[in-house]
Amino acid sequence: MSRNVRCGLIQTAVPSGTALSVKALGKSMLDKHLPFIEEAGQKGVQILCMQELFNGPYFCSEQETKWFDLAEPIPDGDTTRLMQDIARKYSMVIVVPIFEKEQSGVFYNTAAVIDADGTYLGKYRKHHIPFVSPGGHEKYYFKPGNLGFPVFKTRYADIGVYICYDRHFPEGARALGLNGAEIVFNPSATVMGLSEHLWELEQPAHAVANGYFMAAINRVGREGFGKFYGKSYFCNPTGKIVAQAGSESDELLIADLDLDEIDGVRNAWQFYRDRRPDAYGDLTDAGK
Repeated sequence: MSRNVRCGLIQTAVPSGTALSVKALGKSMLDKHLPFIEEAGQKGVQILCMQELFNGPYFCSEQETKWFDLAEPIPDGDTTRLMQDIARKYSMVIVVPIFEKEQSGVFYNTAAVIDADGTYLGKYRKHHIPFVSPGGHEKYYFKPGNLGFPVFKTRYADIGVYICYDRHFPEGARALGLNGAEIVFNPSATVMGLSEHLWELEQPAHAVANGYFMAAINRVGREGFGKFYGKSYFCNPTGKIVAQAGSESDELLIADLDLDEIDGVRNAWQFYRDRRPDAYGDLTDAGK
């Protein structure tokens, strides 16, 4: 009997045309997502993921202290608790990427993972924090992740999370595979320009190298320093994109993934067998 898992991704744009306070803007983004989340539950989605920092704009295009007001604790914040209620309602695993406040003055770019019975399973904190021009001022807001590369054993699959800029670094993608991930979700906020041609290259490469499914989520619409191009997608362990959203509109993308494909691909391509960790010592040399 095959292990089919129905997964969903939500890509949205920030509401335009109205000047809102920071808190009101965050609420408007949450409210915009809720009908898509409900639709996912009604359509039988078993694992759902939203875009990076989903309940707000991508504020990292500027350095303004006002955006710290969007941060909230995990798991004791309102957004995580709301998603726990929805997860219980639909027996749906939810990956919740939000701005985390650990304590006063300590913040992370984080995704909470909630199981199908509403249980909070844990969180992943983004490891690689960019500071690039124009518009990538994340080091102003976030500390680097310090929780490793956990894999969460949900009701339907063992899943990992890698957030946006992380996808440029194969080491963590490998660690997720070695830790048992069957599906890796990469909630992102990436605009047209430098990295667009990599969007459909790097993550299928991670899927091939590690023999798992990848789910890539991006925003749509124009914010701050550029235009987000959407194109959220799922790819299988052979690196083939099996479902993809458009580049302009808000969308819930749904795909049925057959996890039995993982064994088939790994049996054909024995990358884990043929690894040489004994030869990779230089990779852990911080001076290189």
